[in-house]
Order: sequence, then structure tokens, then C-alpha cells
Amino acid sequence: MEAVSQAASPVPSHVRPRAIVAGAGPAGAVAALGLAAAGAQVALLAPDRPADTRTTALMDGSVRVLEALGVWERLRPRAAPLRVMRIIDGTRRLVRAPEVAFRASEASLEAFAWNVENADLNAALDATVAATPGISRITGTLADFEVAPEGLHVETEDGARLEAALLVAADGRQSRARQIAGIEMRSRAYPQVAVTATLAHERPHGNISTEFHTETGPFTLVPLPGERSSVVCVVSPEEAERLQGLDDGAFGREMERRSASILGRMRLESPRGAFPLSARTARRLSAPRLVLAGEAAHVIPPIGAQGLNLGIRDAATLADLVADAVRAGADIGGAQVSEGYERRRRGDIDGRTLAVDLVNRSLLSDLVPVQGLRGLGLWLLGKVPGLRLAAMRQGVGPTRDIPRLAAGKPL
Repeated sequence: MEAVSQAASPVPSHVRPRAIVAGAGPAGAVAALGLAAAGAQVALLAPDRPADTRTTALMDGSVRVLEALGVWERLRPRAAPLRVMRIIDGTRRLVRAPEVAFRASEASLEAFAWNVENADLNAALDATVAATPGISRITGTLADFEVAPEGLHVETEDGARLEAALLVAADGRQSRARQIAGIEMRSRAYPQVAVTATLAHERPHGNISTEFHTETGPFTLVPLPGERSSVVCVVSPEEAERLQGLDDGAFGREMERRSASILGRMRLESPRGAFPLSARTARRLSAPRLVLAGEAAHVIPPIGAQGLNLGIRDAATLADLVADAVRAGADIGGAQVSEGYERRRRGDIDGRTLAVDLVNRSLLSDLVPVQGLRGLGLWLLGKVPGLRLAAMRQGVGPTRDIPRLAAGKPL
């Protein structure tokens, strides 16, 4: 289908504040809830979701969004707070960085983040979506869409047709909607694979998240409720294949060894995952009557827990813009929304992607000056209070242009 230019305001009488969200992963579900809270009628179009055994660390701003949307009360009992974030240099290089620990109380936070199992997150989102009158859940997959002056027409793979003013593409890294819109991705592949799992251990984690920096990337233990933690072990593709081939007992012992036994004996509790690392960012975040959210817009390595938190800020920013358009009686699929979204999200996405890239490449580098700069940076973070506080606040989320839901403010 061929796209044509958007209609200008005022809104044609037959265009209602209706949105279609393609994709019901966490970013899509939060987008649907945010749009409904903004006053739009929402069709959430997605196939049945496969099982997801991963975990997610939800930063403070993301928790505020989920609180405002009525999700957090369902999820909070299943979440573990990350009150201390510790970085340990586990390399065997000539220049090693000092150990640094950041405490949430220093930044006047209850926790930097809350770690949850994705199965629990998805269940809480699904329950909230089902209880929200403004959202219709449609089982299906987007096949094509067409933009016309009077609105937008979506066709599903089973031949159904839907109409709306705005399409939110939250349909993952292989986004069909993005491909139809002709939006290209900037990509960078890394020589690394993240091996993920959930482990039980004999010692309490004390709500401390520990990240070991190694020559192949970070090895991170993130608390879960009880004496359990999720692990993200970034290694070479060859080492990832070896780890995947270990039996469950040997895998637990290997994770204990890599963590210097700080949590005692470890036992595998979940299936293992293996994810080749890459960074991908859409060259445009919007097109006429279309915005990209979540992994349709950006994919970054699981370093610093930035990925889904970026997607939640996508959804919260879009809710801001749509709420303003609804109040003004403007077209929620018009240029004011799509161009405003492009402008407001680009800096956050590009800045976080660059920061994660620099941290990751500094670990892989064998250059002594690079190792020295990394060590100096961590030493300064441990010794300079103002720099330390600024780093903690930036790590949790942006300090400027914060979406209203993420700031705890009403739409």
C-alpha cells in the first residue's frame, strides 16, 4: 500500500482519537495503557505471546509509570529491590579498576530498580489491559497498513481490517510495520553472546546487584525475591556454546566460580537463554501516522538494564503527546504528535545507546590507555560525591524532558 501525506488540522469529523498498537510485549502493553489513560480508544493487536523466562530490572522512572497505570500494585509483591549496585573488576589485566558500590539511599531513592521475572511482568500487564475499558485486545498480526488523509487502515494476516488515527509499532526488532514504512536501521554487531538464567543460591543477596567486569563483557548477578538471582553472563560465542552444553549441575558450579562464590552454591532454576549482542537504532522514529516504540525502534545490549526502560519511556512520552492532542481536539495521528515524538525520544535513545557501546567496548579493549581511563573513571565515581550522585541519577533515567507519568505527574 502506498502512503500519502497527513491531513492538516482541524481533525476531520470522521477521525476519532483511536490508536492501534501492534505488539503486546511489555513496551506495547505499556503503550496501550498509556494511550488509554491519555483519552484514546486503543486496539492492541498481537498474536499469543510465547513464554518468556528472562528478567527485567525496572528503573525508578519505569516503576512510576507502572504505578500511574495501575500495574505496579499487581507486580510489586513479585519484585526485588536493587538497593546497592556494585562493580568489581574481574579482569586479569595490567590496569584494574577499584571496586565501587552505589547506594540508592545516596540519591534519596528506595531502590535504583526492581528486578522482576518477565512472566510476572507480562501477567500484570495483561491483567491491567483486560481491566481497562478503553482497550480492545485483538489476537492477530499486522500484515499491511495504508495511510490516507482521513486516517489509517490496517490489515491483519487473517484479512481483518482496522481503522485508526495512529499506529504504534511495538512489534519487536523484526517489526513488520517498520519495514512497510521503509524505515532503515543503523546496526552494530558485537563479538559477544549474553547467556541468561535464573539461579537459586545458599547465601542472601542483600538486595545487592553485582557486576563483574571481565575481558569478554560484564557478568551480572541481579537479585530476585528470595534467595534467587538472575544472571547475565556476556562471553564469546564459543564460550556461550560451551556454557549451553553443560549439564544443570555443572552450569550452576560455573556460575558460582565466575561470581567468586559471593552467594555460595548455586542451582539452576530456569531454562538458559543465549542472545547474540547487537545495537540497532531506527534512522527515524516516526512516519505519517506511525511511531516506533520498544525494540521496533531500538535494541541495545543488556548492559546497565537500559533496554525495556527505554521502551517504557517511549510509551510514556507518547502518552504525553496524545493527551495534549486529545485536550486540544487535535489529530492524535498528526504531525504534532509524530514529530514531537521524534524530537523528544531521539536524544535519550541515542545517548543511552552510545553510553552502553562505550562501556562495552572499553571492556573488550586490550589497550592499556583505555583500561587506565576506565579505571580512573570508576575511581573518580567512588571518590567525588557530586560526580557520583550525577552518575547515579543519569543511570536511573534522564534528568531532563521526563515524561509526566515517569515523574509521577498526571497526564
